[in-house]
Amino acid sequence: MKLAKSYFYITFFTLFTISFFGQVKNIGLPDVRNYKRNEYKGGTQNWNIDQDKNGNLYFANNNGLLQFDGSSWRKYPLPNLTSVRCLKIDKSGKIFVGGYNEFGYFQPDNKGKLQYTSLAKKVDKNKIKIIDFIWKIHSFNNQTIFQSFARAYIFTNGKLSILKAPKRFQFSFTVNNRLYFQDVEKGILEYKNGKLYSLPNTTSLNNTEIWAMYSLGKNKTLIITLEKGLFIYENNTVKAWNTEANNFVKRNNSLGGVIINNKFIVLNSVLDGIAICDFDGKIIQHINRKKGLQNNTVLTSFIDNKNNLWLGLDNGITFVNESSPFTYFGFSYDISTVYASVIHQGNLYVATNQGVFYHAWNNSFKEDVFKLVEGTTAQSWNVQVIDNELICANNRGALAIKGGSVVKIIDSKGYFGFKKIPNHPGFFIGSNYDGFAIFQKTPNGLTFKNQVAGFDKSSNSFELDQSYLWLKKDESIYKMSLSEDLSRFSSIKKIDRLVPEFKNIGSIQKIDGKIYFQTHNHFYKYSIEQEIFYEDKNMTKLFKNIPVINALSEDSQSNLWYAYDESLGVLMKKNNTYKNIVAPFSNLTGNLVSNYLSVNTIDSKNIFIGLTDGLAHYDSELLNNFVTKPKAFIRSFSFPGDTIIFGNNQSKTENIRIPYSSNHVRFTFSSPTYENLENVQFSYQLEPFDDKWSNWSTISIKEYTNLREGDYVMKVKVRNSYGVQSEPSTISFTVSPPWYRHFLALMLYFVLLIVAIYVISNRIKMKIRKNKYYETIEQRRLYLEKESKIRQEQYDLEKEIEKLKNDKLQIKILAKDKELVNNSLQVVKKNKILNGIIHKLKEIDIDALDDSTKFQVSKLNKSIVKEVNTDKSWKDLEKHIKNVHFEFLKRLKEKFPTISPRELDLSTYLLMNMSTKEIAEIMNISTGGVELARYRLRKKLGLNKKENLIGFLMSI
Repeated sequence: MKLAKSYFYITFFTLFTISFFGQVKNIGLPDVRNYKRNEYKGGTQNWNIDQDKNGNLYFANNNGLLQFDGSSWRKYPLPNLTSVRCLKIDKSGKIFVGGYNEFGYFQPDNKGKLQYTSLAKKVDKNKIKIIDFIWKIHSFNNQTIFQSFARAYIFTNGKLSILKAPKRFQFSFTVNNRLYFQDVEKGILEYKNGKLYSLPNTTSLNNTEIWAMYSLGKNKTLIITLEKGLFIYENNTVKAWNTEANNFVKRNNSLGGVIINNKFIVLNSVLDGIAICDFDGKIIQHINRKKGLQNNTVLTSFIDNKNNLWLGLDNGITFVNESSPFTYFGFSYDISTVYASVIHQGNLYVATNQGVFYHAWNNSFKEDVFKLVEGTTAQSWNVQVIDNELICANNRGALAIKGGSVVKIIDSKGYFGFKKIPNHPGFFIGSNYDGFAIFQKTPNGLTFKNQVAGFDKSSNSFELDQSYLWLKKDESIYKMSLSEDLSRFSSIKKIDRLVPEFKNIGSIQKIDGKIYFQTHNHFYKYSIEQEIFYEDKNMTKLFKNIPVINALSEDSQSNLWYAYDESLGVLMKKNNTYKNIVAPFSNLTGNLVSNYLSVNTIDSKNIFIGLTDGLAHYDSELLNNFVTKPKAFIRSFSFPGDTIIFGNNQSKTENIRIPYSSNHVRFTFSSPTYENLENVQFSYQLEPFDDKWSNWSTISIKEYTNLREGDYVMKVKVRNSYGVQSEPSTISFTVSPPWYRHFLALMLYFVLLIVAIYVISNRIKMKIRKNKYYETIEQRRLYLEKESKIRQEQYDLEKEIEKLKNDKLQIKILAKDKELVNNSLQVVKKNKILNGIIHKLKEIDIDALDDSTKFQVSKLNKSIVKEVNTDKSWKDLEKHIKNVHFEFLKRLKEKFPTISPRELDLSTYLLMNMSTKEIAEIMNISTGGVELARYRLRKKLGLNKKENLIGFLMSI
C-alpha cells in the first residue's frame, strides 16, 4: 500500500511538472557559469544586456559597452568614459547606448569595427545643460527613445526631439507594444502619438520605484517595484499580487526581471539572487550566492536566443543554463560523491561517501538541503529497496533505514550491495568485504543468516542466475556454485578470457533477466549444457559503433546505460528498438564515479545520475529542444597593418586583397554557443594551403606565416559540447604577389628575355667569329711559344753544360787549390826544418872546429839560409788564393766593409774547409790564435753561437 502511495506521488509530481513547469525545472539547480571582471576586463556593475542577430551578447557596464562572442570579450568605452547604464539593439543592428550626459549608437564600419556616433551632440546645450543618466532605451514605432529622469530624447529619421517629464520620470517600460513611463507625481503614463496619457489609479505607486512591467495575459499587467512588492494592474485597478513571489520581493527588494517563454518570470533581487516563478506567483527555482552566483545583487536579467538566462550583477556576469535537460544537486544541497540513489516512501535517498542523505520527493527542491540519515555517517556504497525495506550497503555494515534514521544494523561487516537468490524465495545474498553473506526475509525484516564459506574476495560487480553466482574481480570472472543449504560455495572456477581471441572481461550485467558477459563490446552468454560461452550477435551488433565500454546497466524502462572513457551514453528503448544518445552527457565527462555507474530512472522525465560532486537530474523529454546546430564565425582576420572583424552585422565583405609584405595572417574564431564553453571545439582548413581539416581543438586562434601569393579560402566549423557540428563558415582573400612576381613584372621579364635572347645570340655569333680569329692567333702564338721554348731549352741546356763545365773546372781548381795548399804546407814545413837546422848550426862551436870543417859548416849555413830566403811558395800561394776567390772576397767586403785583410784571409781558408792546424801553420799563429780569430770574425759578421760560420760564408 505504501509503495502504491509512493508511485502516486511520483506520477502526480511528474504530471504537475509537465503541465506547469515546462522548461524551468524545480528539481536541482541548472549549470551556472560566472564571469568575473578579470575575465571580461570591465567594471564591476552590469546594468543591461542585449543580443544581436548573430548571437553576440552586449553588456552595459560601468567601463563601457562589453561585447562577448563566446570566445573573446571586447570593450567599447563612451567618449566621456562614463558608465553605460542601458543598451538596445534595433532591427538594423545599431547598438544604442546611454550613460551619464551621453547617448548614441555603435555600428560597424566597412572593416567590422564598432564605431560610435554621439546623439548627445544634437542636444541644444544652451537649453539643456545636463542630460543626466540615460536609464532606459526603447525601440518603439520606428523611434528610438532615450529616457532620463528629467526628459525623454526621441530619435527619429536622424532628428532628435524632446519629451519633458511632467514632474520627474523614474523608469519606462514596453508592454505589448505599448510604452509606459512612471512619473513621481502623475503615476504611470502611456506614450501615444508624441503625448503622455495617465493610467487611472496608478498614483498609488508614486512612493516607490517601478523596475519592471510585464503582461500576464489579456488586460493583466504585472508591476514589479523596488521594495513594495508585486502588483497586478487589471481593469484600471492596482492590487497587491499576494503570492510566494511577492513575499520574496518584499523580503529582498527587486530590480526588475525578465519573462521566459511567456510562462515564467525571473525576479532580480537586491539581497538574495534571483527567483523564478510561474504566472501564478509560485516560486519554482531560487538561485543565490550559496547556490552558485558570485553576487546576490542582480541588476538585470536577459533571455538569449536559446532560452538561457544571463544575469548582470553588481559585481560580475553570470550565465544560467536554463534550457538544459540537466540540473544538479551539489555542495549547496550538502551532498558529495553519489554512488547510488533510490526513491522509497516519498523520499529520495542517495548513498554518498559521507553517508546516506534524503530529501522529500513530493516537495519542491528549491530551498531545502538533503538531510543525513542518522547512523549512516561512513562510506555508503549502495542503497536499495528489498521487499519494501530500505537497506544500505555501508562501511559500517548492512543497515536497515526507515525515514531519517537507521533502525537496525543487520550485519556489522562492510557491504557493497545485495541481490535476490533465484529458486530461494525470501533469501538474499550480499557482497561484503570478506566475500558473501546470506540474508533471509522474516516478519521482523531482513536478518543475517550466515557467511558463505570457501571464498573471501570482494567486489560490487556480481550477478546470479539459476545455477551460478558470477563475480567480476579485476579483469577476470569467477563462476561459483552455492551449496543447497547456502552455507558454502561447492565449486569455484576462475575465468580469464571468454574466447581465445579476447583477453580480460570488461563487465557482467543482467539485461532482460539474462546475464551477459562483455569483452571489447562483444557480448556472450553461458551455456550450462555445453559449458561454453557463445556470442549474442544481436547484442554485439547493438554496440558495434560505440566506444569500448567498461560498465553497463539496464534501468527500469529497459534503457541501456553504458560508461566509456569516463563518459556516459544510453541506448533508449522505444518500440523494441534502441536509439543511441551520447551528446547530452558529454557535459558529465570526467564527473562520473569510477567503477560505479549509478543511474536511477523513475520515468522519462526523472532520471538521476550519480557524480563525483553530487547528483544530476536528467529530463530526457527536454532533449529535442535542447541540442541545436551551432554556428561558427571567423571573428577576425588580421594581417600587419590592419584587422577586419566579422559578425558585427556589417554588410558582407568582398574578397580581401593584402600585399605580399603582409602575408603573415591571423584568424580568430567564435561561436555564440554559451553552454559549456570549455568543451566547444573548432576545426579549420585554409585552402589550398592545408590538405585537410585540422584536429578539433578548443583553441580559437590560428596564424599562418609567409603565405605564397594566390587566392585562399579560410573555412572553420565548430563542434559544441554535445558533439553537434556546424556548417563551415568561410572567407576568401588574396595575397598579392611581390612586385618582382607581379603580372606586369612577368610581362617585362618576358620582353627582357626576348631582347636578351636576341642580344645574346648576336654576341654569340660575334664571339664565334672572334674565337675563330683568336684561335688562329692563339695557334700562331702557341707555335712561336713552342719554338721559343725549344730555343730556351737549348740555351738552358748549353748553360747547364757550361755550368757543368764550370763546376768541373771549379772542382779541378779546388783540387789544385788543395794540392797547392798541401805543397805550400810542405814548403812551409821544409823551411821550418831548414830554420831549425840553421839554429842548430848556430849552436855549434865553430872555433873548436878546424878550418876545413868550419868552412864546410859556414858554406852549409849560407846555402840553407839562401834556400830559405829565396823560396817564394808562400807568396805564390797567397796570390793564387786571392785570384781564385776574388768574387767571394769582393762580396764579403761589400757586405762587411769593416772586415780586415787578415780576416778576409781567414774567411778564405775557412771557405776552403782548412783545418785549424793548417790555418795556424799558414798564418803562422797558434791554434788558440786561430780560435780567437774565428771568434772575432763571428762577432764582426753578427753571428750568434748557434749559427755555423762556414755555412754562412758558403752562403755569400
